[in-house]
Amino acid sequence: MLIPELHGIKQTVEAKAIQAKVMNLASAINKATLAAIHKGMDGKKAVGVDGVDKWEYQEHLDENLDRLLTRMKNGSYHPHPSRRTYIDKPGSTKKRPLGISCYEDKLVEKAVAQLLEIVYEPRFLNCSFGFRPNRNCHQAIREAIEMIQYRRTGYIVEADIRSFFDTLDHEWLIKFLEHDIADKKFIDIIRKLLKAGILEDGKLLVKEEGSPQGGGASAALANVYLHYVLDMWFEKVVRKQCHGEAYLIRYADDFVCCFQYKDEAEHFFAALGARMAKFNLELAQEKTRILEFGRFATENRKARGQGKPETFSFLGFTFYCSMDGRKQFFRVKVRTDRKKVISKLKKLNIWLKEHRHDRLKDLIERINRSLRGHYQYYGVTDNTKSMERFLHLVTELLYKWLNRRSQRRSYTWEQYNSRVLAKFPLLQPKIKVSLFYR
Repeated sequence: MLIPELHGIKQTVEAKAIQAKVMNLASAINKATLAAIHKGMDGKKAVGVDGVDKWEYQEHLDENLDRLLTRMKNGSYHPHPSRRTYIDKPGSTKKRPLGISCYEDKLVEKAVAQLLEIVYEPRFLNCSFGFRPNRNCHQAIREAIEMIQYRRTGYIVEADIRSFFDTLDHEWLIKFLEHDIADKKFIDIIRKLLKAGILEDGKLLVKEEGSPQGGGASAALANVYLHYVLDMWFEKVVRKQCHGEAYLIRYADDFVCCFQYKDEAEHFFAALGARMAKFNLELAQEKTRILEFGRFATENRKARGQGKPETFSFLGFTFYCSMDGRKQFFRVKVRTDRKKVISKLKKLNIWLKEHRHDRLKDLIERINRSLRGHYQYYGVTDNTKSMERFLHLVTELLYKWLNRRSQRRSYTWEQYNSRVLAKFPLLQPKIKVSLFYR
């Protein structure tokens, strides 16, 4: 959410034509702005390489902000390297790298991100949904369903950019920013944030590409990059060359493209790799493909004596072709991606093994928190069966580890239900989000 201290500059930018370059952004990173950002920061977040958290920084807030602003004005401000950490990557044995900035640098990153939001929200296209105000994953999923179910979509291009945040080219990004922003001081701040580097195992890694995930400005910078590399290219070049319908739905670096005709999907598919390579990006070939999909695909495959169309994955859901309840109308439906389920169950299995001797009440409370988060995201139209299946598998895992508290078996399945789950019930699935436009 945009802090009130930046509403003035927002109104100034909105009053100008979108084509005009924006100036005087660096001056908006002042004491009032940084103090307001500090007030809204989460004090429980992990600390950077200097070990300073929100509360320690707050002890001498005025002096700290004054020193920071002095360094920013005279050009001596240099961000600390980010601390590299790794988290599990859902559906994969690989780890996702995160960069944790120092607290003071987080304030600057947040200010930069909010100013970029002011500049680019009027410029961004409707096809992008990630890390934008009043937009979310469920809206992107709903849009994909809309474009397939009610438009003339016959083919899907499913694509994946390999290690996007690690390979984003700094110089190209600066060129994109300079296309819209005339404030050299503001651009210089961004350049310094990009060049700060990563500290991993005591070694400083400085690259000419990448913006660490987890950085306060990374998502905003990634959106700017893909706005020019993908969104504008698709809108101004690809769609204009198509005789049929063509649509792009993008959430951060995850995207799918819908086409009416196979040859136009193939032409785009062939051009996509070269387009990415031009900007030093690479497609993950094993995750990039064309598939026949949609109501026309269902009808055509049936006429050819083939089975149902293949499925594809987007934002943690598997999309598949189906019919409405009365089997009268074509429907695009979604279910939880199998890889996401397996990944979550593996993590829960490890956690239960380590905590199986905890109090039963505490175990169930912790599992219910996890289930609540799962339902909050995956509790969408048509996905009840997947959530019920997930709950069943969680119930079996808990049963397994409760029976391994000692060498003797603790419960039979009937005792487990009557003594444990009757007293401490697991949270039941519930649809939280409608995927129908209202």
